Amino acid sequence: MAIEQMAMPQLGESVTEGTISKWLVSPGDHVNKYDPIAEVMTDKVNAEVPSSFTGTITELVGEEGQTLAVGEIICKIETEKTETQEAPEREEEQSTPANNASHGTGKDRSNKARYSPAVLRLAGEHGIQLEQVEGTGAGGRITRKDIQKIIDSGVQQKTETPKAAAVQAPQEPKQQQKQAPAPALSAGDIEIPVTGVRKAIAANMHKSKTEIPHAWTMMEVDVTNMTAYRNSIKDSFKQKEGFNLTFFAFFVKAAAQALKEFPQMNSMWAGDKIVQKKDINISIAVATEDSLFVPVIKHADEKTIKGIAREITDLAKKVRDGKLTADDMQGGTFTVNNTGSFGSVQSMGIINHPQAAILQVESIVKRPVVMNNGMIAVRDMVNLCLSLDHRVLDGLVCGRFLGRVKEILENIDENTSVY
Repeated sequence: MAIEQMAMPQLGESVTEGTISKWLVSPGDHVNKYDPIAEVMTDKVNAEVPSSFTGTITELVGEEGQTLAVGEIICKIETEKTETQEAPEREEEQSTPANNASHGTGKDRSNKARYSPAVLRLAGEHGIQLEQVEGTGAGGRITRKDIQKIIDSGVQQKTETPKAAAVQAPQEPKQQQKQAPAPALSAGDIEIPVTGVRKAIAANMHKSKTEIPHAWTMMEVDVTNMTAYRNSIKDSFKQKEGFNLTFFAFFVKAAAQALKEFPQMNSMWAGDKIVQKKDINISIAVATEDSLFVPVIKHADEKTIKGIAREITDLAKKVRDGKLTADDMQGGTFTVNNTGSFGSVQSMGIINHPQAAILQVESIVKRPVVMNNGMIAVRDMVNLCLSLDHRVLDGLVCGRFLGRVKEILENIDENTSVY
């Protein structure tokens, strides 16, 4: 017999940690290799984690609701091994983490020097020298948890320069604010437990607002011809294709086309550089009664309006049925949010980190508009609201991008093909 350790897997190329939302096994349960043992939350989606071994669960190291870095131990499994296999494993188990750190020349350190913006910010605020930190993430990558552990221990204060210490001083009120007591309850108040999904949403929104300097702009668009065209073909389209042709599909297609012409909008901040993404993968927000999911339409610029409408339908159904996968959520480069679906006419979206912008499509409303000939006419108008990361984007390129989206939408009519 041997005890194998299951580690937190990396559920995506940029994922450095995950939250155990639910254990599917208990100590003493027998599992086969590839059997699901836990649901792990990452990027607002629950993904089932399969067992890497066949054997008996001996210990659940991670607790439900606990966030662990990629590579940290989540559980232990007792497996059957031959005697020739046991010897080296016993030697490995006798080696302490400290010994491994000092003698681990065989450890994968390929990600040691890759720092996320959150790690860089925390280290800078507290005067921590990152080259002296032992990372626990995949490939030795330093996670936010590693930095927070040093901050909580106070070790970094021993090696800080006077300047770093001065920078740290004003952070104390912030720590006190984080630990502020919960509001007092009055008669009739209801306490609602925070779910794993809601915790992930809160963490991502806080990260976006604290790390990204948001700017905002808006443009109104006359979609009278587009609205008339869609309304004239929606019934025949539904009968032929079996799913709805929504207004939203036209907006996503227009955004994807404009992104191809303005690739700066399809970028991400990466600390000491800006990464301009080649693929145009549009994230769309899909809400349930108590959660928000952001699945991705991959290569949206290569799809027709019909193809985008199908993907919107399929992804929304997956959300409703609870069948959204980690792959459905990965790779988004720009977000288009259909805030108009619940009647909003103007809003400022929070950028979906680490993307550089989010486009809010508001409700289409009939308004009196002064035409070029000076006459007043009732037109179908929509506001497009763009939030942008001002580290990556400036007003000029955003204005031109939004103007191009407007131009595309205002030129959609009965001559436009959805196929």
